[in-house]
Amino acid sequence: MQEQVTQVIPAAGAPYSTFLYVLIPLLPFLGFLINGLLNRRLSGTVAGLIGSAAVLGSFLISVMLFANFQAPYVVTLFDWISVDSMQIPFSYQIDQLSLIMLLLVTGVGFLIHVYSIGYMHHDENVGKFFSFLNLFVFSMLVLVLGANFVILFIGWEGVGLCSYLLIGFWNKNTNYNNAAKKAFIINRVGDLGFLLGIFLIYLTFNSVQFGEVFQKAALGQFGPYSVSVVTVITLLLFVGATGKSAQLPLYTWLPDAMAGPTPVSALIHAATMVTAGIYMILRANVLFTLAPETLEVIAIIGAATALFAATIGLAQNDIKKVLAYSTVSQLGYMFLALGVMGYSTSLFHVLTHAFFKALMFLGAGSVIHAMSNEQDMRRMGGLRKALPITFITFLIGCLAIAGIPPFSGFFSKDEILLHAHEHSKVLYAVGLFTAFLTAFYMFRLLFLTFFGEFRGTEEQKHHLHESPASMTLPLIVLAILAAVGGFLNAPLVLGRGYLADFLAPLFTYSQKINPAAFGAEVDHATEFMLIGLSVGAGVLGIILAYVQYVSRGVRPAEDGESRGFLENLLYHKYYIDELYNTLFVRPIMGLSKGLYRFVENGIIDPIVNGFGRLTMGGGQLLRYVQTGSVETYLILMVVGIVLVMALNFVKF
Repeated sequence: MQEQVTQVIPAAGAPYSTFLYVLIPLLPFLGFLINGLLNRRLSGTVAGLIGSAAVLGSFLISVMLFANFQAPYVVTLFDWISVDSMQIPFSYQIDQLSLIMLLLVTGVGFLIHVYSIGYMHHDENVGKFFSFLNLFVFSMLVLVLGANFVILFIGWEGVGLCSYLLIGFWNKNTNYNNAAKKAFIINRVGDLGFLLGIFLIYLTFNSVQFGEVFQKAALGQFGPYSVSVVTVITLLLFVGATGKSAQLPLYTWLPDAMAGPTPVSALIHAATMVTAGIYMILRANVLFTLAPETLEVIAIIGAATALFAATIGLAQNDIKKVLAYSTVSQLGYMFLALGVMGYSTSLFHVLTHAFFKALMFLGAGSVIHAMSNEQDMRRMGGLRKALPITFITFLIGCLAIAGIPPFSGFFSKDEILLHAHEHSKVLYAVGLFTAFLTAFYMFRLLFLTFFGEFRGTEEQKHHLHESPASMTLPLIVLAILAAVGGFLNAPLVLGRGYLADFLAPLFTYSQKINPAAFGAEVDHATEFMLIGLSVGAGVLGIILAYVQYVSRGVRPAEDGESRGFLENLLYHKYYIDELYNTLFVRPIMGLSKGLYRFVENGIIDPIVNGFGRLTMGGGQLLRYVQTGSVETYLILMVVGIVLVMALNFVKF
């Protein structure tokens, strides 16, 4: 293999001043500091403008870098860790992948910040909210800019911290605090695997720099180990991705993340945290290409997660919970694409999903805003007349996620199903059935929310109104992106897409390691057939949802009403949370209480308190020699002299 691979390590030079690259994450960090320090002194509008302007500045710099990009390069800010042979600089890598992610994070992040100005204007801690939101963007930018695994891990942990802060933002609600802790703890489980993977990478390649690690891996230079070590490394990295990107079995934190304000849900689900796992695998694609067993595991878990979450979405009544399980399902699609080596296709779906999922979360926020914070779709209905802009933009998002042409989701989902079909007919069938379920439950949401008669209270009906411009303008921009964003990477029958060509250099090593996976072509007849099946599945799901919830006027059962076995199982999400509580939470809590009662109170406290009592008792005794009486001191001195003389006499 050594003769087949050429060096493609990014160059060390940078075409602009180092300060320019520092500014990209620095601007959101400054927004975090200003809004955080002046939380109580700034109005909601001013705090929102500061936060939005910070992210907009990063976006404009990213656009400039993208427009003038010619070849990958590394920007070293300073020497950070230098211990013997371990050299880890604090450096950024600018290449095709980091540029796409920069545009995604800052572009969609800016729209969410603008939307938040209208959505959060009434909150008493709006300055703190924008401060945390800016910190979230800062952490994600560090993650995607890092030129080595350690810098990536810093950003990785940063977005985990920010998710905790934002999910539990309304911290006076105990349930919201529990949801924040759940997200934080489950992510730590995945992060342990990721951290172990980084340790093993250093032991294997004596480096954590992306360029050096990937070149050594492609050349077969595994230090004291064989190529099988790459399988262990990639499995550990995938554990981290499973937690961060909410795949089976570490997905349960993401639906509960709906506890935070709706813009937080949009930011987590669309542009930042949940895409970090996909980004990390794309960045390390060389290692995963060398580990086909890991890729098979990724494909199976991705397909299983996509189907599993889609079935749960069929029976949820909280508008944000439906979108949350939709995110878990779509992330499963992305991992399916990664597992069948559709690397650029996976990133393509990350982009299109960011457009339509941010659109739908913000649209859901507009509905919740109009409904006086009501999130139960059983209390909605007929809202398309009162919220026309929200309805039209939400409809575009639903068409996109359902895979209806020419909306963006059609193009990316079709590519994923194409790669799955070439790899495994079983995985393809799972993906196709999931596409049908996705169309059904998303249009179930649309019909229950915007069609039929209004089912809320008279007070809610009187309050219904379209959201302000600060909320509707981001919806319109995202709707346009969701409608036309798919043309970034058109199907093969229409010619090779721009995105695939732009990303191709990222996969040079992988292509030389496994050229068959990149050289396969599908005849047009087969592709047209697969397109027809994909679109047909989406259309069938929409028709069935229309018949069920518009023509027949079926309404979901109320909480006290009886449900069939399958519906009840889906409504309670397969009782996975209850299972985890039984297997993990309760035993750990019981162990903690036992240790507290018998070890802390029974052993440690008596020992520590005993030393305290001994010290206090000794002090009480010594008080008697500190009387302040000269006569007493003279007597004690004489006694002391006599004792010293007596001891010397005995010794003699």
